[in-house]
Amino acid sequence: MNRSQSLRSTRTYAMAVTALMTAVTCIVAPLSIPIGPVPISLTNFAIYLTLYLLDWKKGTLSYLLYLLIGLVGLPVFSGFTGGVAKLAGPTGGYIIGFIPMAVIAGLVIDRTHSRWIHLAGMIVGTIVCYAFGTVWFCMQSGMGFAAALSICVFPFIPGDLAKMLIVIAIAPQIRRRLDMAGKA
Repeated sequence: MNRSQSLRSTRTYAMAVTALMTAVTCIVAPLSIPIGPVPISLTNFAIYLTLYLLDWKKGTLSYLLYLLIGLVGLPVFSGFTGGVAKLAGPTGGYIIGFIPMAVIAGLVIDRTHSRWIHLAGMIVGTIVCYAFGTVWFCMQSGMGFAAALSICVFPFIPGDLAKMLIVIAIAPQIRRRLDMAGKA
């Protein structure tokens, strides 16, 4: 690796960190607090962190790998569940909604340097995820949209904002340290 090439721009880094962040997601996503039909999980926290350490494409790929691991039946979804039935169930729309969330938040993180704009990108991505998940939940449960919002979205807003702020506070430092380690 020449001096002008940073560690983050190497294929080895991309493959290693993509695999590492897939593993991190597999470890933290099953840890959940069941507060109703939709549990509190750390999946979106892992995705936001991944997007900072990689780019939007590799970050989204990392999530897709996690999703495939869960779909084949390994217990990596919330509550240590896995399989196609979880995706087809009432919370499957949120699991799918994490894909556009990763793309939207990742593109914003990649193209700007302002942490406030990063936060805005994460919020917009999360709103899209909420929309996918809530519509799917309504279709699966027969519940009305307003009622579904009250149990599937509103209770999660404070925690999701906290996760975003934590990632914004710690991820740039982690990324800088990785960059510095690659230049030694």
